Amino acid sequence: MNEDFMVFSGSANPDLAEAVAKYLGRPLNKIDIRHFPDGETFCQVIDPVRGRDVFVIQSGSPSPNDAYMELFIIMDALRRGSAARITAVLPYYGYARQDRKDQPRVPITARLVANLITTAGADRVLTMDLHANQIQGFFNIPLDHLKAEPVILEYIRDQHWANPVVVAPDTGGAKTAYGYSRKLGCGLAIVAKQRTGDSTVDAFSVVGDVNGCDVIMIDDMTATGGTLSAAAKMCRESGAKSVHAFVSHFPLTAKGEERLMTETQLDELVVTDSIPLREGFDPSKLPFKLTRLSVAPLIGEAIRRTHENASINDLFNHE
Repeated sequence: MNEDFMVFSGSANPDLAEAVAKYLGRPLNKIDIRHFPDGETFCQVIDPVRGRDVFVIQSGSPSPNDAYMELFIIMDALRRGSAARITAVLPYYGYARQDRKDQPRVPITARLVANLITTAGADRVLTMDLHANQIQGFFNIPLDHLKAEPVILEYIRDQHWANPVVVAPDTGGAKTAYGYSRKLGCGLAIVAKQRTGDSTVDAFSVVGDVNGCDVIMIDDMTATGGTLSAAAKMCRESGAKSVHAFVSHFPLTAKGEERLMTETQLDELVVTDSIPLREGFDPSKLPFKLTRLSVAPLIGEAIRRTHENASINDLFNHE
């Protein structure tokens, strides 16, 4: 690998950025990020970037507004420093849930964020497990959409559950759950739900047989825990032996933490490190096991291949 590429990190998820840099066998490049007393963000890129291929790692959570503004400022500094190409690496794409106009006079904020990323100076985007696939079409620059699937599949296969079944916690996740069931060679079930509010969900039926099974519940994210809690309860009532939930992103809210502590009938929740754990959150107090899987090797390999103009198709379609 030649040395014409550089990796910088914003302050949203420095631990993941450090792990990516370690995978690539190099330290993160130096950048000075400070905040003035009135809340304004200041950024100075310390290392020269003229003519370099530059990657900026910044998750869109926690505090998506601050994270994105910081990303825009970093990319503007890189562009003015004459970087040859800037790739915005977004392990988690904040505002992805606002991807359509489903009420009168509301914004499509996921599209607005795409426009702002492009305007700020990104030449391409590298992200993982978008909440809605159509967000890829919001960009007029190249976008590589990674999936945490290979990391999650490796963990599931290592558990050697006797009677696994993949469950989609809602009908929107049926296609993803079907893909997992095909790769794992096991059954599929779907929980039909009705959302009654921003953080409340009424699950009302399970389509498929989970009786006596080890449930593998697949979802892209959980913030309030409503969908997972309702689906886990329904699976338990349908005779599931155990319930293990897998989510790519974990932007946990205070309400979600409370629900996980008191209402969720899970045996295990498995998340990735695309987002840092909520400040003050103590996983040891949960009534079930919380497991974190690292996506740093996946992102690091995608960065390496992007720089070398090599195919990353096999990272999309892991078998």
